[in-house]
Amino acid sequence: MTPDRLDLPARRRRHARLSAAPTTLIGACAEAAGAVYEPIAAAPRGQEAVDVSLLPCKQVSLVATTLLDLGPARTEDDARWQAAVTWARKEARWTYPARCAVAKAQELTEPAGPPGERGVPLLTVYQFAAMDLMSAGDEITLRWRTDPQEADARLRELVAGGELAADEVLDEAVDSAALTGLPARQEARTASDPSTAAELCLSAVPHIALAVTLAGADLD
Repeated sequence: MTPDRLDLPARRRRHARLSAAPTTLIGACAEAAGAVYEPIAAAPRGQEAVDVSLLPCKQVSLVATTLLDLGPARTEDDARWQAAVTWARKEARWTYPARCAVAKAQELTEPAGPPGERGVPLLTVYQFAAMDLMSAGDEITLRWRTDPQEADARLRELVAGGELAADEVLDEAVDSAALTGLPARQEARTASDPSTAAELCLSAVPHIALAVTLAGADLD
């Protein structure tokens, strides 16, 4: 029997592994930047040139993609909290068809657009339904950066119609936040200036921290 939503542990606990994985990357980014800044801070006041190593910044940029592969972390959390997985799947059985129905209704009421260019087919109703979920996750991520209360209010609006569930939108938002900082970490790999590489490593931290926050966020 599927448990009542109130009987499930909070997302913060259900997603403990999902939160721990990017948190490890935050620590690695800080250590890599420290390998640049600490030797400079320890150098004598009159010393102009200081030898620092770019290797830690390059290493963390290389492992970042692996650490942000949140699939294994989600699998571990799911195995621990199977009742929560059952509940989420039950919600998905309701929300996905609802999104498809909305997309189909829009397709019927809106004039047909031009055919796909160069033989590329137009998106199907099911693809639009998937994109609606991704778009909602991106929107919540963007709003959460500036005003978490506004993001919470918007999330409630998004789920009120029944086409989206709070957990699935927040899960998409986690991925959106985690991936936003990826370009900066990739740039750190090719940066020739140590300070620039360190700054790029640190610039990714707020995005990763937001992913951790969203992993533990709960609508209730």
